Amino acid sequence: MNQTRRQRPKRRNPRQGDMTRGNDRVISHPPSIENIAVTHSTRLRFITNAGVAQTAITFQNLLDLILFATTNLAPFDLFQQVKLRAVEMWAVPVLGGATTVQCEFRNQVAGFTGDSKIHSDTSMGVQPAHLRVRPAARSGTALFQFSSSNSAFVLTCPSGTVVDVELTFRGLPQLAVAAQNASVGAAAGAWYFRGLDGQAKAATVFVPVSDAASQL
Repeated sequence: MNQTRRQRPKRRNPRQGDMTRGNDRVISHPPSIENIAVTHSTRLRFITNAGVAQTAITFQNLLDLILFATTNLAPFDLFQQVKLRAVEMWAVPVLGGATTVQCEFRNQVAGFTGDSKIHSDTSMGVQPAHLRVRPAARSGTALFQFSSSNSAFVLTCPSGTVVDVELTFRGLPQLAVAAQNASVGAAAGAWYFRGLDGQAKAATVFVPVSDAASQL
């Protein structure tokens, strides 16, 4: 029995040799490319230099945070789409007093709404009032958006509040979007930061935490 088994020729799968020799021919074309857009995820920080009361931050403001100067007066958005992932805030109360930070995800434009939630925290001690909030996953605020006057979120906070925004930007080819406010003295070809409210550094309430020379 053992001798018979050893002498029995092995069966070979006729396709096996073809698959082995032609393994590089199983896929008849180059693999697909899923995304050639430039995507950048980051956290940007700002400090308020005045009290903020029900100030709406629009998607245009968010896309104006990072600008590319074409001339000294004409900046353009470095990216053309943005998705808001989270907002985080810290504010220390005055000794013996209280302070409140508040973030709302709301919009009153028909067909484009936030999750209608109001997030708030108040501190009366030495620890800062603190919030870390995210828009609802299926709300318009949580999706990639182009530059528009639609509100991404609304802030209320005192002067000296630290505001962080976590964003994902996407750059699309052959799509140029000018910033809502002109620049002064920018170097053509360089890129800059702007305040969270879309204003230049001389006028913004939300001063970006960056090298002063990189603020536009």
